[in-house]
Amino acid sequence: MFYYLIRKLLFLIDPEKAHFLTLKYLKIEKIQLFNFFRTFRKPLKEIKCMGLIFKNKLGAAAGIDKNGEYIEALSEMGFGFIEVGTVTPLPQIGNPKPRIFRIVSMEGIINRMGFNNLGIDNLIKNIKKSNFKGIIGVNIGKNKNTSIENAINDYLICIEKIYIYASYIAINISSPNTISLRNLQYGILFQNLLKKIKKKQRELQKKYFKYVPIAIKISPDLSKKELIIIAKQLIKYKIDAVIATNTTLDHSSVSGLKNSLEQGGLSGLPLQKKSTDIILILSKILKRKIPIIGVGGINSIASAKEKILSGATLIQIYSGLVYHGPKLVRRIIHHI
Repeated sequence: MFYYLIRKLLFLIDPEKAHFLTLKYLKIEKIQLFNFFRTFRKPLKEIKCMGLIFKNKLGAAAGIDKNGEYIEALSEMGFGFIEVGTVTPLPQIGNPKPRIFRIVSMEGIINRMGFNNLGIDNLIKNIKKSNFKGIIGVNIGKNKNTSIENAINDYLICIEKIYIYASYIAINISSPNTISLRNLQYGILFQNLLKKIKKKQRELQKKYFKYVPIAIKISPDLSKKELIIIAKQLIKYKIDAVIATNTTLDHSSVSGLKNSLEQGGLSGLPLQKKSTDIILILSKILKRKIPIIGVGGINSIASAKEKILSGATLIQIYSGLVYHGPKLVRRIIHHI
């Protein structure tokens, strides 16, 4: 109940400011008002995925901590792993504000952030400063001004720089808020991307004597035919995992509600079924050859279990945390 009282206050201000303030207070241990975010827990069963050992199945999704400034604060909430980013080679301010919009009655969020971040070098500094010893995934993307034809170079730059600091690397080619980015999921662009990042991975493995898994984050707006093609390519190039899914451009489930006409990717409860359906399809095609990290609309123990029963090995939350608070993290990790 305490979180929902605080949420009422947070929901009176701009969503991006509320997000920033919440993370700031999480980081300041002396402020007792926000001690309810600290969810101490009993030891849980570990799980192996991508050759890594995760302390539990629930992770913080990319977007919560874009620049790796709150890794330790998030770890105290109980997450089994933390994915930071999306980060790009160069800093960029993202799209004009306002760029986050709540759809409260449906527990949804529309965002058009546009990969706002302080750049890969700044992220590396923050990871190096962190005392967190758990699994850190780094979600990478291309800069806005990089053409789609040259986009692969941005990913290779980020992979080379972050390789020795990341537990795994997530390739974001599915955000709807960077022009033409989703084109990288198709045809020769997709094949070239997979081919070159795997080549880079092999080179860096030899250089550092360390294997860092690579995951591909895909869109929920793909057809079954497109998913089949993608899955076959993931298997062919021995990609380590697939993250399903990013936000959706389909706003039909929130039609007529306040903010529903805002441009951007829709997340939260309206995405729940769509992302689960993608996981089901992928699971049937991949047949456990490649693990699935399920994300999209997890707002309860039941929805977390549904993602896992549909074929996800690991799961992540973001919007559910906004609407239900840290207690949701504790409840999920104790019941899955």
